[in-house]
Amino acid sequence: QVQLVESGGGLVQAGGSLRLSCAASGLTFRNYALGWFRQAPGKEREFVAAISWSGGDTYYADSVKGRFTISRDNAKTTEYLQMNSLKPEDTAVYYCNAAPTVQAVRGGQYDYWGQGTQVTVSS
Repeated sequence: QVQLVESGGGLVQAGGSLRLSCAASGLTFRNYALGWFRQAPGKEREFVAAISWSGGDTYYADSVKGRFTISRDNAKTTEYLQMNSLKPEDTAVYYCNAAPTVQAVRGGQYDYWGQGTQVTVSS
């Protein structure tokens, strides 16, 4: 049974930082591209970041470029999202996901995703 479990969310002031983690089990981790998407109340799901199976290629939404960094540790079957210079508009539930290719991650065509972790940024 595949499981993706996010952690690290919370309440932070604008300008602060958080690091999200996503622990994966039940899948051949290194075979998958990984990513993060977010969804705020009343808004559509939004792509945030993606990383290739090797970690050599990363992609970001324009809204987070330069502030967020996605990474992965294949030995620990865990991916991360370092979020710096947080803004109130970053407030959302953040979900990690896995797909066969980075293109699938960017296109929202995931094979697996987690239950989400809440990130709230106060002004």
